[in-house]
Amino acid sequence: MPPARLHDGATVEVTTTGAGPTVLVPARTEVVTGPAAEQMRAWGADPNLGRTLVTGLADAGFRVVAADYEGHLAAHPKPDTLTATTVAADLLAIADAAGADRFAYYGYSWLALAGLQLALRTDRLTALAMGGFPPLAGPYPAMLAVTRATHRIALGDDARPPGAQARPGDWESVEVALDPEQTRQYVTLYESLRDFDERAALDRLTAARLVFAGERDTISYGPRWDDARVVIADALLRHREELEARGWTVTTVPDADHMAAMQAEAVLPILIPWLNTTTAQR
Repeated sequence: MPPARLHDGATVEVTTTGAGPTVLVPARTEVVTGPAAEQMRAWGADPNLGRTLVTGLADAGFRVVAADYEGHLAAHPKPDTLTATTVAADLLAIADAAGADRFAYYGYSWLALAGLQLALRTDRLTALAMGGFPPLAGPYPAMLAVTRATHRIALGDDARPPGAQARPGDWESVEVALDPEQTRQYVTLYESLRDFDERAALDRLTAARLVFAGERDTISYGPRWDDARVVIADALLRHREELEARGWTVTTVPDADHMAAMQAEAVLPILIPWLNTTTAQR
């Protein structure tokens, strides 16, 4: 399969797994081992989450199109061009490379935000599944503050004491070992969304729509991150009735925070039945 050519001319590898209705999942499918995998597990992440999701969806009867878009951005940052519009164009390019004319989309956290922007810019989407990011009262200002702080730290302005050891779950202790271009691209993305009109956008959506989040999904950062507070679950629950009236399926993962709700054992029991119902109706 040819790679997808993205908005800046760079390419990313695309894979397909399984047969059936197509679902685009921007995720890494390669197995991760060693110290990198152990560090991810220490923070509550599954280093092989993408592979597990893709395999689970394929086993459930879907053709899964996957590309490690986030990994590509880490290796080939786009500090001046990563906007909501170009992200949507990149996701369409991934679908094009796989020959997917009509497809569903699943993304978590900022990749859920990316899916929303994709849905607003194409009529090819049959279904949009967003995890860990609310389509109403989205934490855009807080995420802009966090990404700006991350970029500032990457530039060398860091209040973290020299020699401090990172402690899993403690954002004040974490070391930011990123290139400024890697961090700047996410500032560019959230700056492009400063004037985003959520309700006007939701009025334009035609694809089937699902959103879920962990019941305890609120991320509080300390002074290094300008005391940003990223509120996800409370925002989703506060607007649940309105979202359901607008045609969204809204659900929560009991006793789960942001990291726990993104794990395959939480996602697949929500996503697969919903996709099966959506596929049967369309």
